[in-house]
Amino acid sequence: METFKIAVIAGDGIGPEVINEGVKVLNKVAELDSGFQFEFTYFPWGCEFYTKHGKMMDDDGIEQLKEFDAIYLGAVGFPGVPDHISLWDLLLRIRKSFDQYVNIRPVTLLKGAHLPLVDAKREDIDMLFIRENSEGEYSGAGDWLFKGQEHEVVLQNSVFSRKGTERIIRYAFEMAKKEGRSLTSISKANALNYSMVFWDQVFEEVSADYPEVDTASYLVDAAAMLMIKDPKRFEVVVTSNLFGDILTDLGAALAGGIGLAAGANINPERKFPSMFEPIHGSAPDIAGQGVANPLASIWSASQMLDFFGYEQYGRTVLEAMEHLLVEGEVLTPDMNGTASTSEVGDRVVHIIDSLIK
Repeated sequence: METFKIAVIAGDGIGPEVINEGVKVLNKVAELDSGFQFEFTYFPWGCEFYTKHGKMMDDDGIEQLKEFDAIYLGAVGFPGVPDHISLWDLLLRIRKSFDQYVNIRPVTLLKGAHLPLVDAKREDIDMLFIRENSEGEYSGAGDWLFKGQEHEVVLQNSVFSRKGTERIIRYAFEMAKKEGRSLTSISKANALNYSMVFWDQVFEEVSADYPEVDTASYLVDAAAMLMIKDPKRFEVVVTSNLFGDILTDLGAALAGGIGLAAGANINPERKFPSMFEPIHGSAPDIAGQGVANPLASIWSASQMLDFFGYEQYGRTVLEAMEHLLVEGEVLTPDMNGTASTSEVGDRVVHIIDSLIK
């Protein structure tokens, strides 16, 4: 039997609550297939850890995580800890240390989920965003000069390397080719006359190797408008770190809300562990009440199953989520229901059991 070692960083706020339900789902799938199992190791890192120790994770945290096949992250952030500390000292540290340069965010409107657009059909909203995840606008390069003085200057530099840009674009082309879908590049070359002109150039160069893939290219502002006015034109999408971050939150609004939004941070070469997470925040205002929506966490668990080569079970988890949404009986308050976090997880597990048996 194959054992997948999973590092669980439940994090802050509702993180532990939603992650528990994803773990339930993964254990249920493993229980129904005798070929593999999951071994979970929990780490207490996050903002509470920071308030006690002055750091978001152990000094040798990256070394500890290297031993695992994947990382399952709940949510990070809590009042009193600056957001740039919680982000850079945990999430981005992991992404960069493990070269998780591919961020995969599905923007798919599941059956039963709320359709917010008036002039669109459910099947029109089915996008897969491939976001560059290691450099670009989130490179962390820059400086703060003459701090606190009258002539204070702040420099925030974007970094676009040939290697980093080409590998994410090539990954997106491979995905589009595999799925038989079009690929859209989103940039802003009219205003960012170095980085985005370079991005567009690399996209055009790589596209020559994939003549079978239909392509399009939009400026980011136009793309934001078109995602709402004509979402069906977007299938596989590749974009930079910042643009991908913003547009996938817009995508979450199109695809039923942030409670359904999942993300995977992938190291395709598998030299390091990849990380799977719901993309919502820690929601400290509802933490501990048992009302948080665990579906995004469960969706990210399905992405983990895909990553390990069990795509059939990844699809089963999504099918179970759709079944839950369509029946509309066991939903958390954010989806106009009255169920608890654990009741939603239990119902998904029950549906999975019936679908696989």
